[in-house]
Parts: sequence; C-alpha cells; structure tokens
Amino acid sequence: MRILASCRFPLLVSSLVTALMLATTLSATSAHAAPRANEFKLANGMQVVVIEDKRAPVVTHMVWYRVGAADEPRGESGIAHFLEHLMFKSTDKIAVGEFSKIVARLGGQDNAFTSQDTTAYFQRVAKDRLAKVMSMEADRMVNLRLTDNEVLTERNVILEERRSRVDNNPSAILSEQMDATLYYSHPYAIPVIGWEHEIARLDREDALNFYKHYYAPNNAILVVSGDVGVDEVRKLAEETYGKIPSNPEVGANRLRPVEPPQLAARELVLTDPRAGKASFHRYYLAPSYVKAQKGEAESLDVLVRILANGSTSRLYKSLVVDKKIASSAGGWYHGDGLDSGKVALYAIAADGSDLDQVEAEIDRVIADVAKNGVTEDELRRAKMGLTADYVYESDNQSNMARRYGWGLVVGQSIEDIEEWPAAIERVTAADVQKAAQKSLDIRQSVSGRLLPEADNDPGTSNKRASATASPRG
Repeated sequence: MRILASCRFPLLVSSLVTALMLATTLSATSAHAAPRANEFKLANGMQVVVIEDKRAPVVTHMVWYRVGAADEPRGESGIAHFLEHLMFKSTDKIAVGEFSKIVARLGGQDNAFTSQDTTAYFQRVAKDRLAKVMSMEADRMVNLRLTDNEVLTERNVILEERRSRVDNNPSAILSEQMDATLYYSHPYAIPVIGWEHEIARLDREDALNFYKHYYAPNNAILVVSGDVGVDEVRKLAEETYGKIPSNPEVGANRLRPVEPPQLAARELVLTDPRAGKASFHRYYLAPSYVKAQKGEAESLDVLVRILANGSTSRLYKSLVVDKKIASSAGGWYHGDGLDSGKVALYAIAADGSDLDQVEAEIDRVIADVAKNGVTEDELRRAKMGLTADYVYESDNQSNMARRYGWGLVVGQSIEDIEEWPAAIERVTAADVQKAAQKSLDIRQSVSGRLLPEADNDPGTSNKRASATASPRG
C-alpha cells in the first residue's frame, strides 16, 4: 500500500498500523475457528455447499463442473470455453438467448467462466428468486439444445474474442507462448481459449459430445452463499438437481499427463511494434496447494508476497526505487491449479535501461533470498497482509462462493479452505527460504522478453518470436 500523504509522526503511525494488522490477524483466526460452510451430497452424487450470510436477503448460486481446458480431447482446444458460451443458448423450456434475460428480469446478475480446471456458472439474485435460478441451471445441465447455425455463429464470436484479447495484445501473446514453453507435456501448455486453427474446426458434434460426457450432477459442485439455510438449500437442490441421473462414465478422477522433470531453463523473445516499453517476464513451475507438501504452498504465498507484491516488495525496491532500472516490477503465485502451480515475476524497463540489467538484478534478488532468507519483519508483514486479504474477501458473499467452489473443485476440503489463515501463520522464515531454493530454480523456468520494434515493412508480419533452451543453474 502506498501512503501518499506526508506524516509528522511516522513511528506512531507505524505502530498503529502494526497494531491494526495484528488485530486483523487475531480476528481472522478466531472468526474461522469454527466451520463456516456446511456440505452434503445428493443421492445422484452432486456435492452441495452452503455458506450462510444473513446480512442481506441476497444469494449467490454457483455450479462448478470438474472439467476445464486441460480436460479437452487432443486437437479440440477451446471446446470447454466454447461450450460455456453455448450453454446460454436454449433448452426445451428456455428460448435462445433468454437465460440471462430472465435472470435480469428477476433483478439478478449472471455470468460464467472457464479455466484450465473448471467451468463455472453463477447467478446473484434476491433470496426469493433462488428456486427459479436453480431450476433454470438444472434444466440446462441436461437439456441443452444446439443448432448448427447457433454453433457456427458462436464460434465466430469466440474467434473474435481470441483476436481482441490475445492476438491484439502483445503481453497476452507472450504469456501464451511462455505457458506453451513452460510445460513439456501437460495440457496447461494449451490456452484456455484455444488455438485459433483448432477453434475454427469445432462443431456442434464436438460441443454435444463434450457436454454429454462432463455435464452431470456427479461431476458438479453446487455452492450457495448468502441469506439461506442448509435445510432450505437441501430441499431446493433435491427438487431440481436431485432429479437428474448421474453419469457413471465421469467422476472425480481426472487422468492427465504428468509433467517430467525439467532440466533446462528456456528463453523467449517476442518483438512487436505495439509493445510499448521493453519488459522482462519469468515463469517458474511450482507446486499447487493440492500437490505441494504440507506447508509448502503457504510458504510460496508468503515468499512471493515478500519478493514481488507491491511497492514494499524486494523486487520493486531494488529495481524501481534503488537502482531505477525499471518503472514497475512485481509478480504473483498461482497455486490453485489441480496439477501444478506457477510463480510469475515481471519488470518493465525504465528509460535508458536494458533488459540484461533488469534480468541480472532479478536474479540477484532471488539468489539473496535463497541464500540468506528473509527477515522476521518481512515475514510478519507478509503473513499479516495475506491474512488481511482473506478477511476482506470474506466480507463478500460472491467471493466466498468462489473461494469454496474453486478449492473444492480441485480437491481441497472445507477444512483446508477454512484453516488457511492458521496455515499461513505457521510459516517460518526457514520455510520461506526453503521454498525459494526449491521452486525458484532457473532450470524449471521460462524467461520472456517483450521488445518494441518499428514496423518498417508493412508487407511483413508485425510479430516475431524466437525461443531457446539453455541448461543454466
């Protein structure tokens, strides 16, 4: 957090901030000592989670399917995301394009999203409209209707979405290429939206085959948060989703290729006249929460908070404040994947600086943490910041529905989700140093450079990419 106003009493303010953060941590620990969510299963295998929040007569209703882009048949990239779009077409009861209009007429909001590991659909409505949206969602779980014309029209929409979000964005192109290079065999290498040439071949049969196999109650998790009780949700769920038969051909076991050991660092360079300032990026393959050893993922969260989160992070202070070789620097840890996670770091070069300087300084900062560890003050502030984020997010029922849904769909338990603040609190400085030594290993990384380039020849492509693998470290 940046404090823009000047202060005459910095020590007093620092003490007050520390006290407030400590109070937040203690409040979080006590607030989550008892389970907040309740769960049960329907007879057809559908998992149901209820998170009660009586502050306002509003509910968030979400259905999470245990299927995402990483589960797609080979050569059909983008089919999970494509089907997500097609789910808003029609059923025997709902006319084409009417699903969202009905939700809007009920005074609610709805949307959906696809990731590598899940596809989720949600509505936020007044509590007395919950029965209606549950009935509608259950209906399209099994009664989706598609025509060839609808599919072809929506396919063009997806292709345009790819062009606008990826192909017209140099940073997105580089990120896509880096993911494709980071993974040797795992389908996380393939973009969620899909490769353009494969999207262009998707048809109605592909969509319906995918739908009929994966969209079943025993492959879904229902999460309802807000002004509801467990008994109320159970009754509504049995009356809607409970009537849908399970599909014995699909279940919780998801077999995917296992990533082999990575032995060589890889490097990418993308030049594009639309790039603006030169920037450096690095991805490290890292364990996710469900694949990591006990405490390892929490240590990575704390590590990245210290290393790359905000203007007080080590990277920002070193590259931007002290050496002034970058105009911005940061990073994040993506630990909510089913099969693996990723640590991402970046820096945008300042005027007059080159990326060799930037990369060398990033490597120096990482090496220092791996060799000398972090301070107790850094550790304390990082843990308090993470816990505070958790508490603030808990104030929003939609965030709560996402937190539980995402955790459960990749294999975490409610206990895992609710005990996260306590697990963060147990992280030690030695744990953080060990995480840096293990996961920030250059041999399991991809480094990318995005360079602006003048387009001197309108007859040639504006983009050039090259990649090399180098056995470093």
